[in-house]
Amino acid sequence: MESPSATAALGRALWTLLLAMLGSTVGQPLGGESICTARPLAKYSITFTGKWSQTAFPKQYPLFRPPAQWSSLLGAAHSSDYSMWRKNEYVSNGLRDFAERGEAWTLMKEIEAAGEKLQSVHAVFSAPAVTSGTGQTSAELEVHPRHSLVSFVVRIVPSPDWFVGVDSLDLCEGGRWKEQVALDLYPHDAGTDSGFTFSSPNFATIPQGTVTEITSSSPSHPANSFYYPRLKSLPPIAKVTLVRLRQSPRAFVPPALDLASRGNEIVDSLSVPETPLDCEVSLWSSWGLCGGPCGKLGAKSRTRYVRVQPANNGTPCPELEEESECTPDNCV
Repeated sequence: MESPSATAALGRALWTLLLAMLGSTVGQPLGGESICTARPLAKYSITFTGKWSQTAFPKQYPLFRPPAQWSSLLGAAHSSDYSMWRKNEYVSNGLRDFAERGEAWTLMKEIEAAGEKLQSVHAVFSAPAVTSGTGQTSAELEVHPRHSLVSFVVRIVPSPDWFVGVDSLDLCEGGRWKEQVALDLYPHDAGTDSGFTFSSPNFATIPQGTVTEITSSSPSHPANSFYYPRLKSLPPIAKVTLVRLRQSPRAFVPPALDLASRGNEIVDSLSVPETPLDCEVSLWSSWGLCGGPCGKLGAKSRTRYVRVQPANNGTPCPELEEESECTPDNCV
């Protein structure tokens, strides 16, 4: 039988080992991911640039009520145990409200709750709305080694529940903060509204779907505003650039992005992609009455109309009227 002193010594040793194990896991992200070992804090500028032009996206391009534009940008610097949105997963109530109506209140409350309960959110940042499809907006944000991931969303206006954004972009790599990151952005469907076009009325998706990327062929419906079957992929509809700040934010000068600005219109120095838009016509009408003199062949006709005018060297429209020989019904 062991002596009390030996038992106490063993207990102290086990307790010391347990504390060491717990100490080694404090602050570790979920999933066994490594901790960023970069210097404590880093500040970045984030610049969002819309590329939603009528040349690049000619189909059903919104020109009024409202014209093509972007909502305010809302984002967070966080750890791996928080997710603002994720492809192939269901969105929260807050992101649903933001994607459908641009209402940020519930989403802000969700981010705040995650920061208080899970200590998973370090900071929230936002940038003003953009009043045209090709405008630009910017903000500043701060990241921490335990909160080195950045996520944000911007709503496409008008749209049923479409948005662009970034999910958990890690600004720390190899123990260092990245100096600059530039990403092309593509439209996503929040899975909460079943509208096909920019101006579709509200039509809730029941049951709710997951977040999916909208492509030139998906959804595979000709009425979809992003349906361009001749394209292998859509051109980017927006771009985001993050640049690490090394001086005081007050002295910060936004980085040159090689953009030319005309009022609220911003156009890349490189040529804007010209997405071909093929002509779309309606179905043929019914044949008209067959007219003509008795004892001879007459003629009847039918018509169709243009639903979508071609653009950017798209397939031209076919004939809109067709005639055919017939035997007169009421000859004269």
